[in-house]
Formats: sequence, C-alpha cells, structure tokens
Amino acid sequence: MAEEFHSSQPIYLQIMERVCQQIVRKELAPGAKLPSVREMALTFGVNPNTIQRTYQELERMEVVLVKRGQGTFVTEDTAKLMNLKRDMQRQIIQSYVNHLRELGFSNEEMKQGLSQFLKEDHDD
Repeated sequence: MAEEFHSSQPIYLQIMERVCQQIVRKELAPGAKLPSVREMALTFGVNPNTIQRTYQELERMEVVLVKRGQGTFVTEDTAKLMNLKRDMQRQIIQSYVNHLRELGFSNEEMKQGLSQFLKEDHDD
C-alpha cells in the first residue's frame, strides 16, 4: 500500500522525516538495519531512486551508516542521535512559534498558553 505525501515538500524529505521520527521514537534502535532500498520503495510506493536519495541524505546527516554488502544501519553514536532529537524538537517549536506570531501572539502569551496546555494535558 502506497503512502500519501504532501505536494508542498519533496517525497524524499518526507520519507527522511518519517525515518528520523522512527529513530527518535526508538522504533528503529541504534544499530538497527533499515530495509533495503527496494523494500523501502515498495513500502512507500515510490521509485527506488527516491529511497536512494533519502538514504544518502540520512548518511550525510550521519544518522545512518552504509556498510558495503551489508546494508544501511542506524548510527550507534548517542550524541548524534540526541542532536537529531533536539533538531527535530527545535523545528517543531520554530513552526509553533511562527504560526502563533502570525496570529499576533506575544512571547508571554505563547508561554502562558503552552504552560496552561501542559497543565491540562494529563497524557504524560
């Protein structure tokens, strides 16, 4: 079954984000082998070249390692994994802040709103 993608962003970046989310959530553990390019292409219903580009970008980010003849593996470098988690957090916060600023909220109003939301949210 093919995945659905947004037209506003290249597909390889969307797949990359999904893989990063799986790594951060530890669904893909450090040292885990990623599916082959062909398998991943079938899973997402995309051209294998798209997955190849995704894997190359993840390797450039040092999130995965390619071992010739063995496959692609999640890095075991905990510092790099923590950096990935922080980077993803920062992107989400930046998007949140930008959206609220567009609506005219001040920093103080954003802090109060987030604080109130976290107090009401009992799903820790």
